[in-house]
Amino acid sequence: MTRVFVPDDAAALSMGADKVASALKAEADKRNLNIEIIRNGSRGLLYLEPLVEVETSAGRVAYGPVAVKDAASLFEADFLNGGKHRLGHGLTEEIDYLKKQERLTFARCGIIDPLSVAEYKAHGGFAGLAAALKKSGADICKDVTESGLRGRGGAGFPTGIKWKTVHDARADQKYVCCNADEGDSGTFADRMLMEGDPFTLIEGMTIAGIATGATQGYVYIRSEYPHAIAKMKQAIAVLLAAGFLGDNIQGSGKSFALAVRTGAGAYICGEETSMLESLEGKRGMVRPKPPIPALEGLFGKPTVINNVLSFAAVPDILSHGAEFYRNYGMGRSRGTLPFQLAGNIRQGGLVEKAFGITLRQLLEDFGGGTFSGRPARAIQVGGPLGSYVPASQFDMAMDYETFAANGAMVGHGGIVVFDDTVDMARQARFAMEFCAIESCGKCTPCRIGAVRGVEVIDRIIAGVERDKNLIVLDDLCQTMTEGSLCAMGGLTPMPVQSAVKHFPEDFDRPPVAKAAE
Repeated sequence: MTRVFVPDDAAALSMGADKVASALKAEADKRNLNIEIIRNGSRGLLYLEPLVEVETSAGRVAYGPVAVKDAASLFEADFLNGGKHRLGHGLTEEIDYLKKQERLTFARCGIIDPLSVAEYKAHGGFAGLAAALKKSGADICKDVTESGLRGRGGAGFPTGIKWKTVHDARADQKYVCCNADEGDSGTFADRMLMEGDPFTLIEGMTIAGIATGATQGYVYIRSEYPHAIAKMKQAIAVLLAAGFLGDNIQGSGKSFALAVRTGAGAYICGEETSMLESLEGKRGMVRPKPPIPALEGLFGKPTVINNVLSFAAVPDILSHGAEFYRNYGMGRSRGTLPFQLAGNIRQGGLVEKAFGITLRQLLEDFGGGTFSGRPARAIQVGGPLGSYVPASQFDMAMDYETFAANGAMVGHGGIVVFDDTVDMARQARFAMEFCAIESCGKCTPCRIGAVRGVEVIDRIIAGVERDKNLIVLDDLCQTMTEGSLCAMGGLTPMPVQSAVKHFPEDFDRPPVAKAAE
């Protein structure tokens, strides 16, 4: 029986993957051909979704983007044996977009059945957990620290140091919380991993529990991710039945329980203390720090909080060693980062590369330039609170320190491309408006500052005392940066100030004339 892979990742589903799978099965039945359709995760080549793959003796052969109307012609082209078709791309692993990547975290995503323990183990799964079960908690923390892994949620704090703090804390209960409230515009790596390879996240969280002495974990996922929520719940049930979760994991005497909690989708709950409030059943609002969550986190107990990609990087570190992971990257940015290409780009998708790749390489070598075909004018990196990087800085290396030195941030690896038709004054206004809508309202600089920011930028766009209002805007940005309680208000000025700095001409245009009444 020939195996045919059709992703059930949310991105593929949005492009009709379910209907494509049904059409292929119906066509096979009509021709009395035996096929098994596997619903895998996405390979991350979103511009080719639904990407259909066929298992052949030479390897998996890719076709995409496939529509329902293509089903009959694929069979006529003998695609079950890798036959030529106008949608064919040859062997999947030989597609440049994939071949040029360095996939560690996403090594299995799109390749295995996401809920098959046997396939997960056959592709190296649980080797990290097996290694962790033979080590002390302190030694696991040491390995993670020496690997150079830093939080992939955006802050870039050393993961091993955070784990060591929880390990050293004395308490009757400790927790591990995964922040899967992926709310940055243009990002989808967390969702893709949870839908395509959920066991990797669970394995990483279990290792965190063993390392720190935590016996209960929670995955906090926004309600806009229904497929990820469903897949994570299924994955937890499968691993509980297989003895990789719960009491006495694989006969080791170690225990770790895990549950999914659904957030309402507030951007502020991506901030760790707001997430803790939400997990405790309260309104998602920021907590002052100190105390830090590693000492007083969920329900006042020591808590490890990491992003999906941080936990998912850990199994490789334990199975291959800290040095293996550390050999990727540059400077203090070690390992790989799954970059997410979005916006006005021809080939959107996920690209996992070691730190050090440039924005231009991501845009041109992988992204294929803008979708419109016009010159790229700006790239926003790191979500809606990230800086707008001008074309003159596209050769900047992607690492935490280089970006910080240039007034930008890598963040969660989200990259949103704009061509030369973008109005950067409008984009600056959007940043302030976003903050005004999403602020939890706890601190004045964020709650009031964002509203005033929209008003000031509106006056600048309207040509009202531009020079004076640009000074007011700068002063307002300083107040928000220095006085806000968390990164929401503190970083909102970053896109605003980068737009003013790099694209001043957009703030000095003649106001658009009103239509005659």
